[in-house]
Amino acid sequence: MTKAIRVLRARKIVTMNGYLPEATHVAISDGRILGVGGPEVLETFGTADLDDSFAGKVLMPGFVEGHCHAKEGGMWDFLYVGFLPRHDPDGKLWPGADSMEAVVSRLREASDAMEDREAPLYAWGFDPIYFDGVRMSLADINRVSDTRPIVVMHSNGHVINVNSVVLDRAGIGRETNVHGVIKDPYGDPTGELAETAAKYMVFRVTGDPFFAGVRAKDLARFAQSAANCGVTTATDLFATFSDESLEAYRTATAAPDYPLRVLPAMNVIDRPPEEGIAVLRAAMKGNTDKLIFGLCKVMTDGSIQGMSARMKWPGYHNGAPNGVWNLAPEQLTEIVLAYHAAGVHLHMHVNGDEASELMLDAIEAALIAAPRPDHRHTLQHCQMADEAQFRRMKALGLCVNLFSNHIYYWGDQHREITMGPDRAARMDACATAERLGVPFAIHSDAPVTPLGPLFTAWCAVNRLTATGRVLGPRERISVDSALHAITLGAAYTIGMDHLVGSIEPGKFADFAVLESDPRQIEPQALRDVVVWGTIVGGVPQRAAGRDD
Repeated sequence: MTKAIRVLRARKIVTMNGYLPEATHVAISDGRILGVGGPEVLETFGTADLDDSFAGKVLMPGFVEGHCHAKEGGMWDFLYVGFLPRHDPDGKLWPGADSMEAVVSRLREASDAMEDREAPLYAWGFDPIYFDGVRMSLADINRVSDTRPIVVMHSNGHVINVNSVVLDRAGIGRETNVHGVIKDPYGDPTGELAETAAKYMVFRVTGDPFFAGVRAKDLARFAQSAANCGVTTATDLFATFSDESLEAYRTATAAPDYPLRVLPAMNVIDRPPEEGIAVLRAAMKGNTDKLIFGLCKVMTDGSIQGMSARMKWPGYHNGAPNGVWNLAPEQLTEIVLAYHAAGVHLHMHVNGDEASELMLDAIEAALIAAPRPDHRHTLQHCQMADEAQFRRMKALGLCVNLFSNHIYYWGDQHREITMGPDRAARMDACATAERLGVPFAIHSDAPVTPLGPLFTAWCAVNRLTATGRVLGPRERISVDSALHAITLGAAYTIGMDHLVGSIEPGKFADFAVLESDPRQIEPQALRDVVVWGTIVGGVPQRAAGRDD
């Protein structure tokens, strides 16, 4: 039986493949691309139906987000207290809370509206680095309620603030000797807790609603967020492989019209390697076109703006103490060797340059012990890597996925507070990666910053901070390079470049549907390109709020 063939005609098709950079027609069948070109494509496939639905649009390969989290869809169940305004997956704009008093006021308003005075209040998006170095104190958060547990997740996901109710229930006090429990000069806990060990003490009594796992409804909203900005393939890059989460992935992605390909990367620091490898291999047996297991995530250090990243000398510009390892360095090194030797594709969170150095050493040792061609292990974020570290990446065959959004959201703060002007100028060094031949992508780390590859590309191209400062002009890259980084470049880092990232025969029929060609506008307007939605496996999905 002959399969139906449909030819989509567009104003322009930007293919991202070198042998045919532009086209106007693409033939698809059974969710895949049959052929690309001009009107002759219709003649090539004589039984094809012409589809003019996108005749006025520009098609690009569906954008690939190589570092985000499916909880982008679920975080909106909780109170947003971020500094900047932000849209949720349904298109609603949530206002920012631009002072500590505004944050406390929003928390108190939400608490007062809750009938149960004992029920916990969860909030997210908080970022005190915007408040001239003033951190949230116990006095601040205790003003909200002295009866209900309150947990406020920072935007970076590495740090939380809690009230005295939580500290008391968790048994955290002056005598607590756990790395990451922040204390004041008198030795009393401030209510701020950084990284895994300290946060675990809280979550074992409050539950962890943020990153303990995903639900099918989280994944549905995650997919809508993706369609809103042209993403058709995305990672969930610190996934919990519980039975409940695995079932949620399978249920959500099994729907024929689910508009996203999802790659959950298993968190490897919460179970022994031999157990984790077995769990991963079992999950991989159920891989489908829209649910692809096989990646793993190693969490090393924390967040630079959260003061929990591990920095090489001279450390933090403002004199803050060095950050927090999520596991001891020797344990992290052993984990890398075990998973590498098992043939697993590793993605390693490294914010500070000391964390980058640790993972470079670990990969080098692993390659000596177990040589592997084309491993594509990827350093994630890698914000403060210096040029010597990029040369080592190239020599070791590593990829890098740089957090370009950081330049806009925290570039000013890193210049003035955490890194100083000279080191901040090299952060998220896309041009260095490109010049030295390190395969690279760029990302949002949603929900840390909003999902939106064209905005991420704008950050890498222009390197403008929120105040309009150009931070590190020599690290700017071209629009073409940035578009490659959010399509084929990102696909390469997750081992999917044979299936997504460009428009060519044999690949999935996944497209970002745009109102204009991002290569034909001023670079500073790149973030303003309007996204109609996506096409995944030939099935359209409009962005929220689009009805045309």
